[in-house]
Amino acid sequence: MRHDWLQPLALAVASAVSGYLGWSGSALALPAAIAFPALWSMARSRRTASVVSAAYFLAASRGLPQGVAAFYQSDIWPGLILWLVASSSFVFVHAAFWSRDSGGWKALRYTIAMVLMALPPFGIVGWAHPITAAGVLFPGWGWVGLAAVTAGLASMTTRYRPAAAMALVGFWLWSAAFWTAADIGRHWQGVDLNLGNSLGRDNSLARHSDLVATLRLKRRIDTTHMLLPESALGFWTPSVAHLWRQQFTGTDLNVIAGAVVVDPEGYDNVLVRVSATESEILYRERMPVPGSMWQPWLPLIGKSGGARADFFANPIVSVGGKRVAPLICYEQLIIWPVLQSMLHDPDLIVAVGNDWWTKGTSIIAIQRASTEAWARLFDKPLIMSFNT
Repeated sequence: MRHDWLQPLALAVASAVSGYLGWSGSALALPAAIAFPALWSMARSRRTASVVSAAYFLAASRGLPQGVAAFYQSDIWPGLILWLVASSSFVFVHAAFWSRDSGGWKALRYTIAMVLMALPPFGIVGWAHPITAAGVLFPGWGWVGLAAVTAGLASMTTRYRPAAAMALVGFWLWSAAFWTAADIGRHWQGVDLNLGNSLGRDNSLARHSDLVATLRLKRRIDTTHMLLPESALGFWTPSVAHLWRQQFTGTDLNVIAGAVVVDPEGYDNVLVRVSATESEILYRERMPVPGSMWQPWLPLIGKSGGARADFFANPIVSVGGKRVAPLICYEQLIIWPVLQSMLHDPDLIVAVGNDWWTKGTSIIAIQRASTEAWARLFDKPLIMSFNT
């Protein structure tokens, strides 16, 4: 009887440790998540597989309750509820595809679970996906590296797991010994801000003037494109576009910044580009944050509002003759947006976020680590800009 509860408890604790360490905010720690499929496969019942899955996901996403409480300026309970609800998709998929069978059949079932958690609809909350470790294990390998880590994770569910684990850990140690950060795009510059929750809410002339002054102060001599965080320009209107164009008269500077485009049906979270001579909406976010931004149930109850999700739209955009893969905030935590963009072989990746609400959590560090891992996997320059 004692053995009956000790084994599930040990698996759950080990799974929680795997999630906690893997998603600690360091890119080099991401491969700790490769232990999860082995622990999942060693469960002797569907119930234990569910507990193991929940332990991993809840530990990996531990910053969510505090972040939600800060975002809504409320107590911890809404965050705890969302934390548990968000884990349900991960637990459901991994419980449904768990099997007592072993060998190739179990590996296939885990592979299907991986794919489901990478794509909509389950992939909408597909955080903490172990496949993100590919960028650390196989930097520069691209799609071959992605295939290799997929095969390695699947092998972790079979009797070959000791050999698979040794191979993956070997690649991990080799990568850690020679790790270099993703290159910064030539002539590009990301600017981090520390404006808290006022960014995007203060649309005064003074705020816009301060942002322009910040860009001028921080601009390097060789910079032609500067990146500002999500929501930096607030509501994007013809007046705001005209104001920013005026500020750069006589210069060759292009600014890419976050903004919001509002209409009677809702709004789009976007990136815009503005220079002395022109301005344009560059990119519409494919997957806004579910719940706080994307609220697909509103039309069902006869209401409008919420951010639109463009899912598979505009995976790359053209800026200055370069093919750019944009990732706004939440898109850095899930799988399909970056892989869809990589299918188009972009020249560089730009990542922005307005993360004032993550203070005291590891969320922003996880976003940075995840995006850096993808950039290293596909050997793409990476430019980032965050507000805290």
